[in-house]
Amino acid sequence: MLNDLDLSALWVTLRLAGMTVLVLLIVGTPIAWWLAHTRSRWRTVVEAVVALPIVLPPTVLGFYILVALGPYGPIGRLTGVTFAFTFWGLVVASAFYSMPFVVQPLHAAFEAIGRAPLEAAWSLRASPFDAFVTVASPMALRGYISGIVLGFAHTMGEFGVVLMVGGSIPGKTRVLSTTVFDHVEVMEYQQAHVLSAAMLIFSFLVLLGVYIVNRKFPIHVS
Repeated sequence: MLNDLDLSALWVTLRLAGMTVLVLLIVGTPIAWWLAHTRSRWRTVVEAVVALPIVLPPTVLGFYILVALGPYGPIGRLTGVTFAFTFWGLVVASAFYSMPFVVQPLHAAFEAIGRAPLEAAWSLRASPFDAFVTVASPMALRGYISGIVLGFAHTMGEFGVVLMVGGSIPGKTRVLSTTVFDHVEVMEYQQAHVLSAAMLIFSFLVLLGVYIVNRKFPIHVS
């Protein structure tokens, strides 16, 4: 039912979603931690920046990322490398686009934990890093699971940002969402239906899994 181009797009999509979630866990954890504990007046500004991809049209976000990653953009001039229309350019764009879906669950989890468990760990001479690894992170497991699942699923369904930044190069930047669009353009509705139905079922199972996790693993603060 699926041809080689469809399978190639599936592999690129899975790689992109996996790499994006990994980048967001590394970048998003300190951002979420800072938002949960800071009293800085810049907190509201940072929260708005993190949530911006939720309300911003994907093509607008994709256009500015494309300009930034292009040969005459600030990142292109700084590094001498053009990331536009490459897989790694897609990873950068996807990290921006999916950031709220990873940072916000982590932020909520860290905020729910509060400072009391950390202060108890510090009183036992645990370093801030040890307290985070051994106390905060296990207690925020639900936030991590929700962030990973939502970030992965949201990245898999990208269209506007992917098309603007990566185009649709087979084997490099062509993902499932653009493949569905390409099939519809040439009236290959049967293959478009197969891919669309698979993504629909996957999205439903993701949301079902998140709700089950939230019910089965509530955050316990002692």
